[in-house]
Amino acid sequence: MKILLMNHFPLTGSGSGVYTKNIADALVKKGHEVCIIMPENKKVSKEEKNIKIHPVYFNGGNNIEGELPFNFPCFTTHPRSIQTFYDLTEEQLARYIYSFKSALEEEIENFKPDIIHAGHIWVLPSIAANYDIPLIITAHGTDLIGYTESEKFRPWANHAVEKTESIITISKGNSDLVTQCFPSASDKTILIPNGYNSDVFYPEEVDKDEFLKQFGVNKHYDKIVSFAGKFTSLKGIDLLLKAAKLYEDGNTLTVLAGDGELFSEMNELAQKLNLKDTIFIKNRPHEVLRKLYSIADVSLVPSRNEAFGLVVIEAMACGAPVIGTNSGGIPDIITEETGILFEPENYEELAIKIKQALNKEITFNKDNIAEYAKENYSQDKFIGQLISIYETSVQTKQKRTK
Repeated sequence: MKILLMNHFPLTGSGSGVYTKNIADALVKKGHEVCIIMPENKKVSKEEKNIKIHPVYFNGGNNIEGELPFNFPCFTTHPRSIQTFYDLTEEQLARYIYSFKSALEEEIENFKPDIIHAGHIWVLPSIAANYDIPLIITAHGTDLIGYTESEKFRPWANHAVEKTESIITISKGNSDLVTQCFPSASDKTILIPNGYNSDVFYPEEVDKDEFLKQFGVNKHYDKIVSFAGKFTSLKGIDLLLKAAKLYEDGNTLTVLAGDGELFSEMNELAQKLNLKDTIFIKNRPHEVLRKLYSIADVSLVPSRNEAFGLVVIEAMACGAPVIGTNSGGIPDIITEETGILFEPENYEELAIKIKQALNKEITFNKDNIAEYAKENYSQDKFIGQLISIYETSVQTKQKRTK
């Protein structure tokens, strides 16, 4: 089968981008052909691991030939763009639509997809809905927030929902929100949790002190707390730093990986709080995150809003217990054996939970956590179900056209 994947973001730096890449890798493993259309603001290869890549280039400061004269838009922000959909001018939106429409038509002619699977109930699936090819959409959460907050883009989303064969939701809360926004789509939703790439995230033996030296850490720390994610308000990094002020003890290092619009502000907050054992290491490739999770005594996901939380299972896959917010899709993932929940916005409770984990008042088995993630959330576990949806959608479309 030939599957054309479309996403509103690059394949790195966002949960939906990683989701798209994980699906593509899993599909190729199963012998299917995959093409991905997505925005980029840095030069990328046109093929990666037998996956055809069709980037639509935007201005990110790299002077790429043919790039659009503005950065790719986001719902909130991306580590490589703070341009939002809501700030696009009419001319910019028109050029955005034209560029993706052109890319799609080029791949319909050359790649000849059997099905299109788009990320987010938003502009791109609405464009894809105008072609006689079965369409599947995954709702990721930020698109639903955007639908609620911006009337301008609702016609695009409504059109996509009307024409799609199925809507993949990634958590129970995500499913409920889709139904609230689109009551007519209740019979189209199918819950398939996000899967992680088990070839990338797994427990690794790491020399902690040697690993940390690359970030300028020359002191030995007995305990490591990790965080990875976009530096936006939704991720609750300010709560993490306020909690760090309460649990720092001179022997615990907090490592924050990621970037985004609030990176400078969060660094300033750390300085204002006089945090002594907290470092910011910017964006890092998955190979580095795997090592970070593997040495972490606990990993934090203090998000204010998280439809699923792919970073939760990526950390677990490396054996790290996770302390996460008791909201969104996170409670669907964390169990008593794999982590701890705390109430949203309560950084004092977060600090208490972290201390309990670090001081072994609450204990975890890292091997069991990694095994739990692999058994329940490996992308290989879900890809068969997704392929079945593709096949059914193609067959249904064929019957309707006879």
